[in-house]
Amino acid sequence: MIAGFCSLAAAELVSALVRPEAGPVTAVGGAVIDRSPTALKEFAVRHFGTGDKLALELGIVVLLAVFAMAVGVLALHHRRTGSAAVLLFGAVGAVAAVGRPEGSAPDALPSVVGAAVGAGVLFALTGRLTTAPPRPPASGSGSGSGSGEAYRAFDRRGFVITAAVATAVSAGAGLLGRRLTSSVQAGATASRHDLVLPVPDSPAPAVPAGTGLNIRGLSPFFTPNKDFYRVDTALVVPRLDAAGWRLRIHGEGVARPLTVGLHDLLRREIIERDITLACVSNEVGGPYIGNARWLGVRLADLLREAGVRPPSAGGPADQLVARSVDGMTIGTPVEAVMDGRDAMLALGMNGEPLPFAHGFPVRMVVPGLYGYVSACKWIEDIELTTFDAYDAYWVRRSWAQQAPVKTESRIDTPRSLASPKPGTVPVAGVAWAQHRGISRVEVRVDGGEWHTARLSAADNRDTWRQWVWEWPATSGRHTLEVRATDGTGATQTGRRADTVPDGATGLHSVVVDVS
Repeated sequence: MIAGFCSLAAAELVSALVRPEAGPVTAVGGAVIDRSPTALKEFAVRHFGTGDKLALELGIVVLLAVFAMAVGVLALHHRRTGSAAVLLFGAVGAVAAVGRPEGSAPDALPSVVGAAVGAGVLFALTGRLTTAPPRPPASGSGSGSGSGEAYRAFDRRGFVITAAVATAVSAGAGLLGRRLTSSVQAGATASRHDLVLPVPDSPAPAVPAGTGLNIRGLSPFFTPNKDFYRVDTALVVPRLDAAGWRLRIHGEGVARPLTVGLHDLLRREIIERDITLACVSNEVGGPYIGNARWLGVRLADLLREAGVRPPSAGGPADQLVARSVDGMTIGTPVEAVMDGRDAMLALGMNGEPLPFAHGFPVRMVVPGLYGYVSACKWIEDIELTTFDAYDAYWVRRSWAQQAPVKTESRIDTPRSLASPKPGTVPVAGVAWAQHRGISRVEVRVDGGEWHTARLSAADNRDTWRQWVWEWPATSGRHTLEVRATDGTGATQTGRRADTVPDGATGLHSVVVDVS
C-alpha cells in the first residue's frame, strides 16, 4: 500500500509537468470509458448521473489498492518478481495514456516514472523483511522445534524509517504536483475571469411575460449554470487559456481553410439566443436537459466564409466533424448547421463566459439536435467530410449518425410517491421539441381521458415550455401521465423505447398517494 501511494504521488508530480490528463488513474479511466459497452455506460449515467466519473475513479483506486496488496504478498516471497509486477502495471498505464485519441509519447512518462518509483519502494521495503539461512542445531540438543528451519528476520526500525521517508517524500511530491497543476490552470482561470462578453449585435428577444409559471417544484425556465446537466467522457475537465485557443476549419469542400482565435470571434457579429439542450442518454422523465441563454457567433457564417456549401446547394460534405481537445469527436449534419437555425460557436452562457465544465472558451450549440451529434465542448477542430467516410465517437458505439430531438414531456410536480391532500393539486412540468416548439400538453389520471394543460407563454421554438393542469385529486393511489404535441402537430408517442440508438420514447408517469 505504501509503495502504491508513492507510485501515484510520483505520477501526480510528473503529470503536472506533462499534462493532468496523462496521470495513470485518468488515462486508465479514459481507456475504460472508451472500451466500455454502451449498455455499461448507460448504466453508469442512469445510476450515478453526473457523478459517474467520480465513481469510476474511485473504483480504479480501489482496484489499485487490491493490486498493491496482492503484489505486496507476492514480493514477500519473490522480491524481484513483485517489483517487476509493478513495472508491468505501469506499462499498462503508459499504453492507456499514449493510446488515448489526444495522447502522445510524453503522456507515458507519469505512468513509467510512477511505476519505477513504486517498484523501487517495494523492493526497498521488502528488503527489510529477509529470510535468514537455517539455524544450526543447538549444542547437545536433539531435533527440537525450529532447528534447521529458515526464519524471518523483521528489521522493524529499518522498515519504519524507510516507509516514513518514502511516504513523506512522496506526499511532498504529490502536493507539489497539485501545486504545479493549479499554477498552470491559474492562467486559464484568469483568462476566463478577464474575458468581457460583448454586447450582442443580435440580442435575444425579451422573454414574454408568463414564460415562467412560478409553481413550487417546477423547473425554472432558465437553468442556472451550476445546475446545468453535464454528460461527457472527460475525467479531467480541460482548462484552456483563452489567449492560446485556436479553431481550425478544413476538409472536403472547404475552399478557404480558416484558423481563428477567440478574439477573432469577438470581432464578428455576436448573437444571443435562448436554446434548450438535451442529452440522448436522458430517459423518459430524466434530468439531462436544461435551458440557457447562449452568446456566440453563427457557425454557418464561418462555414460560408470558408467556402462551404450545404448538400442542398451542391456541397460535397454532408457531415461536420467537431473535435475537442480531449479527443472527443462529434458528427453534425452540415445541412442542419446551415439551414437557418441558430447554430453557433458559443462563448457565453447565462450572462457569463462559459464555465470550464461546459466548454470554455468555446463550444458548439445546435438547436434541435441531441448533444452527442451537436454540442462539442472545448472544440478545437472542425473537419468537413461525409457520413459514409467517417463515424464519430458515439456512432462507433452503436448510436445513430443523426438524432433530432424527440418530442418529450416531464412531470416535475408532484414527485413520484408524493402524498398530496385531496382537492385541487397543480400537476406541472416541462415539455420540449426543439426547433419545432410545443403546441399542446395533456395529462391523464389512471389511464382515463386526456385533459388539456395550460401552457406558459412561448419564448421561441428552440426552448422548452412549462405547463400546468389543476387536478381535482381524490383520495387513493393514482397514476399521472403526460404527453406533448409539437408545433408540427405530431403527438409524443407512448411506445417505450430505450435511449439507444437515438433517444428514449414513452410517456412519463408518476404514482402518488392522495390522503
